[in-house]
Amino acid sequence: MGRTRTTHRDLPKGMTKKGRYYYHVTTTTPRKWTSLGADRALALLAWARLEGDKIDPTVKTFEAVALRYEREVIPTKAPRTQKDNLKELDRLRAVFNRVQIDHIKPHHVRTYMDKRGQAAKARANREKALLSHLFNRAREWGYTDAPNPCMGVKAFRENGRDRYVTDSEYKAVWAKAHPTLQDAMDLALLTGQRPADVLKIKRADIHDGALWIVQNKTGAKRAIEVVGELAELIQRINARPRERYSAFLIQDDDGRPLRADGLRSRFTKARDAAGVSFQFRDIRAKAATDAGDLSHSQVLLGHKRREMTEHYVRQRVGMRVRPLR
Repeated sequence: MGRTRTTHRDLPKGMTKKGRYYYHVTTTTPRKWTSLGADRALALLAWARLEGDKIDPTVKTFEAVALRYEREVIPTKAPRTQKDNLKELDRLRAVFNRVQIDHIKPHHVRTYMDKRGQAAKARANREKALLSHLFNRAREWGYTDAPNPCMGVKAFRENGRDRYVTDSEYKAVWAKAHPTLQDAMDLALLTGQRPADVLKIKRADIHDGALWIVQNKTGAKRAIEVVGELAELIQRINARPRERYSAFLIQDDDGRPLRADGLRSRFTKARDAAGVSFQFRDIRAKAATDAGDLSHSQVLLGHKRREMTEHYVRQRVGMRVRPLR
């Protein structure tokens, strides 16, 4: 008769843990130790296969996969994507958390999409995309070999933004803007970068005659030459009197860097005062359109494909064509 287990009593017979790792241990002489890895859920799956027992259903829930996805996959993504994924994961957990991963079927995904889409079609699409990626990872990790339930489930159609900001509209908002917001607007227009990438620019990023940027969303690297109006803008920013200088280029007079919520608040105030209705992110599209050269726009914005830039521009100003005669 074997000895009574004194540690790890929650583990099944023939399974133990040493340090971070789980092991399958035979009752034969000599005993054979087989490493099952450090992940408890996967270790239990591997143990069940070796023992020929039925897999413990508690380790194949959406919750188990979501915990590992949150721990291992989400941290590898861009900061903004991480933030969005965590919110999307919370939505999915509210519905699927205790459901066995094998039991999630296409009609469940369709039902989720239809109900979620009543309030937010775009968010429903993002949550479905996350569920699909999570399920593919579950297959890779060995939690399931079932087909991805998101395959064949149609997403909602989304209409991309088609707002083009005219020069007069831009100038109207600029005239009502706080000086720090004026700096941010001009920097966004001249560099064609996203709001988050504009706000994170530091003085140390300007060297060797260029402004060096690594885009948050794609990781694309750009060295934008500091010439012309961009050079004048940076000179204007540096010449403005400050109580102290921040490491960030876009800063208030007291040296505090402008944050996303501050940018949003000041832009909304200036836009309302000017009586126009575009968003700060539309300035990036204006930069792409006003460049007048799709090749230049593609490189400046960091698009991987020319088709993306063409769609980005034509959606706002239309395709330029010649008349019949």
